[in-house]
Amino acid sequence: MHHENVLTGYGLSLLPLAPHHAEGLFDFVDAAMWAGMAAPLPATAHELSGLFAARIEDPASLAFAVTDQRTGALLGTTALNAFDAAQQRVEVGGTFFGRQLWGTHVNPASKHALLAFAFDVLHVQRVAFRCDARNMRSAAAIERLGATFEGVLRSHRLAPDGTRADSAVFSVLGQEWPAVQQRLQHRLAPFALAGDHAGGTDYARRTFAAL
Repeated sequence: MHHENVLTGYGLSLLPLAPHHAEGLFDFVDAAMWAGMAAPLPATAHELSGLFAARIEDPASLAFAVTDQRTGALLGTTALNAFDAAQQRVEVGGTFFGRQLWGTHVNPASKHALLAFAFDVLHVQRVAFRCDARNMRSAAAIERLGATFEGVLRSHRLAPDGTRADSAVFSVLGQEWPAVQQRLQHRLAPFALAGDHAGGTDYARRTFAAL
């Protein structure tokens, strides 16, 4: 979906994803880091740009480029997908960051921003996460956010290599969000900037919520 939402907090700015961001992010892409992604490995920046364009055109997706709030440097992407206002649910996906950022505060800070936006602005009652069941690194990162493991969807999707892939499913529910947020904010406290308000995330625009 085309949108104008900007989320900031803990040194990050999440800006509306655009095809031109592919030029700055393609150098992060390699076969090993892309393993487990639902989309085929992009071979060129142009192919990555096409993938971004498809996400932007998806009416149920809210995709972001993640940047350093102080320098503007591109760090990766993340998104809210499959938004269903009637059922009050959404999924987190479309995430990748440069290898040099793995294990840093960038992933939990960006996910805090998405979760806060989902629960406080979109007023959902369920935020889901899915990853390839073989991707133990991603699964561990999701659990560290405070999401609850729900199980494995067997043979859930067709992988880019033509095999069938299982998906591990996690979620955070509305009644769980205050405690999950408190733990995330404690974890992220060393990275708070002077401009961050008490909640740690600022919503610059809310056009998506008004749709």
